[in-house]
Amino acid sequence: MGWLLAVATGATMAVLLGVLYRPLGDYMAWVFTSAKDWTIERWLFRLVGVDSKSEQSWQAYLRAVLTFSAVGLVGLYLLQRTQHLLPYSLGLPPVPEDLAFNTAASFVGNTNWQSYSPEHTVGYLVQMAGLSVQNFVSAAVGLAVAIALVRGFASRRTGTLGNFWVDLVRGTLRILLPLSVLAAVILLADGVVQNFNGFTEVTTVTGGTQSIPGGPVASQEAIKMLGTNGGGFFNANSAHPFENPAPWTNLVQIFLLLVIPFALPRTFGRMVGDHRIGYTILATMAVFFVAVFTLLTIFELSGNGTAPQLAGGAMEGKEQRFGVVGSTLFASATTGTSGGAANSMHGSYTALGGMIAILNMLLGEVSPGGVGAGLYTILVMAVIAVFLTGLLLGRAPVFLGKRIGVRELKLTSLFILVMPTLALVGMAVSLAIPAVHDEIVGTAMGNPGSHGLSEMMYAFVSAAINNGSAFAGFNANTPWLNTTLGIIILLGRFVPIALVLALAGSFASQDRTASQAAELPLHRPQFVGLLVGVIIFVSVPTFFPILTLGPLAEGLG
Repeated sequence: MGWLLAVATGATMAVLLGVLYRPLGDYMAWVFTSAKDWTIERWLFRLVGVDSKSEQSWQAYLRAVLTFSAVGLVGLYLLQRTQHLLPYSLGLPPVPEDLAFNTAASFVGNTNWQSYSPEHTVGYLVQMAGLSVQNFVSAAVGLAVAIALVRGFASRRTGTLGNFWVDLVRGTLRILLPLSVLAAVILLADGVVQNFNGFTEVTTVTGGTQSIPGGPVASQEAIKMLGTNGGGFFNANSAHPFENPAPWTNLVQIFLLLVIPFALPRTFGRMVGDHRIGYTILATMAVFFVAVFTLLTIFELSGNGTAPQLAGGAMEGKEQRFGVVGSTLFASATTGTSGGAANSMHGSYTALGGMIAILNMLLGEVSPGGVGAGLYTILVMAVIAVFLTGLLLGRAPVFLGKRIGVRELKLTSLFILVMPTLALVGMAVSLAIPAVHDEIVGTAMGNPGSHGLSEMMYAFVSAAINNGSAFAGFNANTPWLNTTLGIIILLGRFVPIALVLALAGSFASQDRTASQAAELPLHRPQFVGLLVGVIIFVSVPTFFPILTLGPLAEGLG
């Protein structure tokens, strides 16, 4: 019965995503190639002094990205530190310095890692004017960077990548905002709350009292999922009945996580003038997603031990209204994007099930990846695959008419080193300092032994890859971890963006090769298989030693 439900649920999601693949992908391509600005866009451009017709080099585009993100970082930090002076603060004190920095870095970096209980830490104004705004613009930044890389492939000796401010405004106003309004209405109609009620004291059936929070949840929930952000309005995130009340809303939220990333390959194919390469990228994303969902469901449906098997699977840490399949599908989507949301406790998964969630992040979140981030990550991997195949076959490494030379290979090589370097060095430094080591082992880790190591690894990988989900047994709300993980989040977000924009600029400065004869056929199943192999080979071996000490040791033991 479990597998029948898994197949039916997966097929339903595939049909829904397939229906919107072309129209949404084509619409996003039109948004970023249209020559006309909307009236409200022209007003915004005049307000900030931007010429929407001007083109930017990759250096200027990067400066704009960093400047905008730095302003957002400082603004969100100050908003948290002064929330006690603001309306709708619910009487909450200012957020501590280290936690405010971590939260600002997390939301600006599209990670939405939360080392705190949101309903007891930040008021409604901070949620709306701070966290929700960053949910929009951080997703729009990732989308803009992906489009800049696509323009690098599509352009001919222009040396420019478009205009960041135009891409940011259009991505927000024409894509994310209207889709979020529609999604919020759907969620609101099915029970997600939207109010300013504050805390309501109620008497429980046992005679005790409980404080029930309200809040403007549906509006934040929509962009939290659609922008692959993941920061919950409540501490329980998408397991909370006010955020995700029913199996139906659970499917809606999973769909919102996946719809833009899975439609972006169509946008890519349309902008470069070859829909076949779009289908290649889509097929690669789908292969990874199906594989992760299948393996995760196998491990969670089987469980280990007599009791879980008699109960029909490992239900510890999972909501009854979603069941095992609703939980594993959600976990596959959230760890395969930069979503970070959760409708179940990943730390309560079976050891091998938890390892699959970690591996999904280690792959670079390309199944299908975050809004924008998934597309530019898999395109970098495609560049590496084309280069390696060209060397093996003795053919020129040419990708969409652009030659892959030493400069391009250096940039892609540095790109794939960023995440493992940040995660592994961050863990090594934290465990090498005696005081920090004692704090992590004695306080932060909720469990000793191999599972505790898995908790720590999950936290650092999640921060470095800008995911934001966690094995919730790991308490990261300490000055060291808040600061360290905040820095890792920022470096994990903006160093890859800088390398992607440099790569885009390198391609944009080239003309297309005169003949396509030297190019490899990229639209065949063989290349999909090659690209899948390259992604696995590049991503997994670096972490294999620590995987053997963590989830593998726990699972095999």
